[in-house]
Amino acid sequence: MKTFLRVFLIFGCLAFFITGGLRLAMIFGTKNQIFTLENVPAKRVVLVPGAGLNARGEPSAALQDRLDAAIALYESGKVEKLLLTGDNSSIHYNEPGAMQAYALSQGIPEADLVLDYAGRRTYDSCYRAKYIFGLEEVIVVTQAYHLPRTIFLCKNSGLETVGVPVEQSQYIRARYLFWNLREVFASAAAWTDILIRKPLPILGDPEPIFP
Repeated sequence: MKTFLRVFLIFGCLAFFITGGLRLAMIFGTKNQIFTLENVPAKRVVLVPGAGLNARGEPSAALQDRLDAAIALYESGKVEKLLLTGDNSSIHYNEPGAMQAYALSQGIPEADLVLDYAGRRTYDSCYRAKYIFGLEEVIVVTQAYHLPRTIFLCKNSGLETVGVPVEQSQYIRARYLFWNLREVFASAAAWTDILIRKPLPILGDPEPIFP
């Protein structure tokens, strides 16, 4: 039993350091692509990943923060279009539709809103931005803890990518801590997706934003 516990402890420590190392590599490898709303270089499209809906089917606080940042970029002339990408795997759950409704309520023209209904994961959203929507470069807006992984995945999907961390609402502290912890393991999974698994998301006919 002692030998088993010793081996278990050693492997647990190795997994901890490897996972943490992958997260740190992602953070330091993308830090030069992170800007503020004011100094981010202009691109034609801002990509807004989904972040869940509340009980009323409206964007969660985290998702509303992402949308507000994208809207600020649009209003400042930094971008021409908003690519709203999220999960619509059920008729009862439509992230892109809710994101569109919110953006319209803030005065963004419907013609400048592009909806991606198959962005179930960040990996899928980045991949489809390149291979379905025909983009070569994007700005991504998301929370600071999620930004390195999003930039990493989009860059490795063939997109020239810069990112803007959003101004965050007052999230429930326990939930915020959970998100940060989850991101460590999600970052390791992102490395696996890019280097080993290379999964194909839901695809379909190309829908270039700029034909």
